[in-house]
Amino acid sequence: MNNFAAIEQKHTSGVYRKGGLTIVRGEGALLWDEQGNQFIDCVGGQGAANLGHAHPKIAAAIATQAQTLVACPEMFYNDQRALLLERLIGIAPAGLERAFLCNSGAEAIEAAIKFARLATGRTEIIAAMRGFHGRTMGALSATWNKKIREPFQPLVPGIRHTPYNDLEKLQGVLSENVAALILEVVQGEGGVHVGTKAFLKGAQQLCQQNGTLLIVDEIQTGFGRTGKMFAVDHFGVTADMITLAKSLAGGVPMGAVLIGDRVGQLPVGAHGSTFGGNPLACSAALASIDALEEEELISRTAELGEHVMTRLQEFEMPIIRDVRGLGLLVGIELKQKVAPYLTALRARGVLALPAGLNVIRLLPPLVISRSQLDQVVDTLAESLNQEAA
Repeated sequence: MNNFAAIEQKHTSGVYRKGGLTIVRGEGALLWDEQGNQFIDCVGGQGAANLGHAHPKIAAAIATQAQTLVACPEMFYNDQRALLLERLIGIAPAGLERAFLCNSGAEAIEAAIKFARLATGRTEIIAAMRGFHGRTMGALSATWNKKIREPFQPLVPGIRHTPYNDLEKLQGVLSENVAALILEVVQGEGGVHVGTKAFLKGAQQLCQQNGTLLIVDEIQTGFGRTGKMFAVDHFGVTADMITLAKSLAGGVPMGAVLIGDRVGQLPVGAHGSTFGGNPLACSAALASIDALEEEELISRTAELGEHVMTRLQEFEMPIIRDVRGLGLLVGIELKQKVAPYLTALRARGVLALPAGLNVIRLLPPLVISRSQLDQVVDTLAESLNQEAA
């Protein structure tokens, strides 16, 4: 058998910390390595696998479209792109009537920053402490983590950070020079911190009063992850732009910016993307949205999210500091570093993510069964008890 890990290690860039597994196959919420070992997936493609792995509807759409037309730049109209744009606007929160299509979350953030500066004529951007928006230069500038920011300074000027869930501090930094405020509804990478309704609605009101555009980053929280189609739907928040990616196309690389009226008409040539809105990704996205709705996965996610949160909050373990989340985006904050516990979970057949040094993050596919989810919780309890002993 090929040693795929050795081949990757020899030729890869080296910028990724590898998890010690070679994953070769997936189905639903399950993954298998090259040795045939089975795992319950709570990494979920870092949020890109809401529909799980090898979903038949998405696989069929990709296969059909691959035999029809893969590449078609936006200098031409296209049937799949037109259908997806219509569908996206149909499920979008009220007031978002247009969309820019791209290839990733970071690209969506870059586009939103550019659109905000164009629309307002202002240059400053405010983002939140603990927020994560990507690793390209503009998205990185809006990201809080100093460890990944500092090696690349100077970053894009005019981007500052304010405490999350602190409306008074936010009011103090908004000025007539601020083009946009970028917020996540749930700070996934930053430790699974959920925004309060008072903060999110207050931020919307402050932005409207100040002539500042509100950009909501739903790259991880969109498409059912939190038990609503979009996380803003929990709070009645009206955004001027919403950035999307990850599970938009069922795991096929794709991003988008939903655009509201306050952005105004964007000039031709203001931005572009060779692969953005390509027919293959658009076809996968249409199939993904179909599957979410036809399989009633969003309401099911809300139910499973309540179930798993209830079970986790019943843990009586001194090592746990807090349990928080929304839908099937769940964080378990420990009083010590999570790395050994993630290793213990993997040894017992469960793959999970960190969210910072001391938070275990669960991002299972929304197709996960209740019994699989219960197995994850049981395994977590076993791992925490044994490793803490």
